[in-house]
Amino acid sequence: MEAVVGEVVAPEDLENFQNKYNAELAKGNVSKDTKFEYSWCLIRSQSPDDIKKGIVFLDELVHKGTKDDQRDYLFYLAVANYKLKEYERALKYIRTLLKNEPGNTQALEMEKLIEKAMKRDGLIGMAIVGGIGLGVAGLAGLIGLAVAKKA
Repeated sequence: MEAVVGEVVAPEDLENFQNKYNAELAKGNVSKDTKFEYSWCLIRSQSPDDIKKGIVFLDELVHKGTKDDQRDYLFYLAVANYKLKEYERALKYIRTLLKNEPGNTQALEMEKLIEKAMKRDGLIGMAIVGGIGLGVAGLAGLIGLAVAKKA
């Protein structure tokens, strides 16, 4: 699963699908397949702005797609949000998919990966808060010593 979230699109692939998307857009009708392919490239970009653009497109598609299509849209929405460290959103999308397909092994693996990242970041966040607390307490102690020495 980490290979899926770590995959990076080749610049030429992104450019090709962007050109295909823009050509269809200029004609006034972008097919759902083209929009999905371009979105899929965007979310595999290393640029957060590209990933966000891919999310917008996938979000548009998920509301219009068939149940089978929604599986892919929801999965890649989870991947994209995971890459942006928007873990709660990623979890929302993957759990929506799992509600419809509780046995989907790829979705179950993604859910575990998201939860692991949330726990890791939660512990990091707690360590930072704890470190700040210790720093403030240490500073207060030093000030107390300085005041005591002057007295």
